[in-house]
Amino acid sequence: MFYIAHLIAGLVQALNILVFLWCVLSWFPNIRWYEQPFKTLDQLVQPIVAPFRKLIPPISNIDLSPMVAMIVLQLLAGVVERLL
Repeated sequence: MFYIAHLIAGLVQALNILVFLWCVLSWFPNIRWYEQPFKTLDQLVQPIVAPFRKLIPPISNIDLSPMVAMIVLQLLAGVVERLL
C-alpha cells in the first residue's frame, strides 16, 4: 500500500510539473500548440486546468487557474502520502 501511495503521489507531482511547463511555454508567442510535442502537452494539461478556469475568471487578462490547479495538485499529493 505504501508503494501505491508513492506512485500516485509521484504521478500527481509529474502532472504538477507538466502544468508548470505549460505555463512557462505559454509566455512564448512562437510556440505552435498544434505541433508535437506541444500538442500532447496541451492535451494533458487542458483537462486539469479547465475546471478551475470555469470557477476563476481571468483578472486583467491574467489567467490564475493554472496556479490554483498547481496548488490543488500539491495538496492532493500531500493528502495521498499522508493517508496511505
